[in-house]
Amino acid sequence: MNVELITIGDELLIGQVVNTNSAWIGVELNKAGFNISRMLTVGDDENDILQALEEATKRASIVLITGGLGPTRDDITKKTLCKFFDTQLVFNETVYNDVVEMLSKRIGYINQLNKDQALVPENCDVIRNPLGTAPIMWFNHAGGAVVSLPGVPAEMQNAMSNSIIPRLIERFQTETIIHKTIHLFNIPESVLAEKLTEMGR
Repeated sequence: MNVELITIGDELLIGQVVNTNSAWIGVELNKAGFNISRMLTVGDDENDILQALEEATKRASIVLITGGLGPTRDDITKKTLCKFFDTQLVFNETVYNDVVEMLSKRIGYINQLNKDQALVPENCDVIRNPLGTAPIMWFNHAGGAVVSLPGVPAEMQNAMSNSIIPRLIERFQTETIIHKTIHLFNIPESVLAEKLTEMGR
């Protein structure tokens, strides 16, 4: 079962933030039996995101997206997903209540940008995010799935471990892939390759 990963954010492209999400997702999905065939990082640009989605959904059954779900103007992932799936943003009361509960303890009030976090694409399944204000969004498409996750590592990892990976396993019924690492010393790579070739005969 092929998976493609799209990480979104100008901060990733300029090196301001190290893209640890890709490595973590790669390890965890591989353990769960999913093959990641491609990883792509794009900036906060609607056309680039749309193109990445168009190409990824043609090649892979599962497309995971991280980033671009914050409350600021450069966070355009939700609006871009609406355009891609030909839908609109609607108010989700459950998400709003989660936002209020989380932020009222920290800052004591909710502004319009915070309220807008409760706007989600109408045709997605919303998965609650217990560690942040950005909801996780699951879209079904052509026998596969597109899942949009927060870019904050702790939020993404929690969602993947507790919600997304179990749901992917249940729906797509994969087998576990086991890798074993062997550390060797004092042998050139070319010599090792030659010996392994001989062993495989």
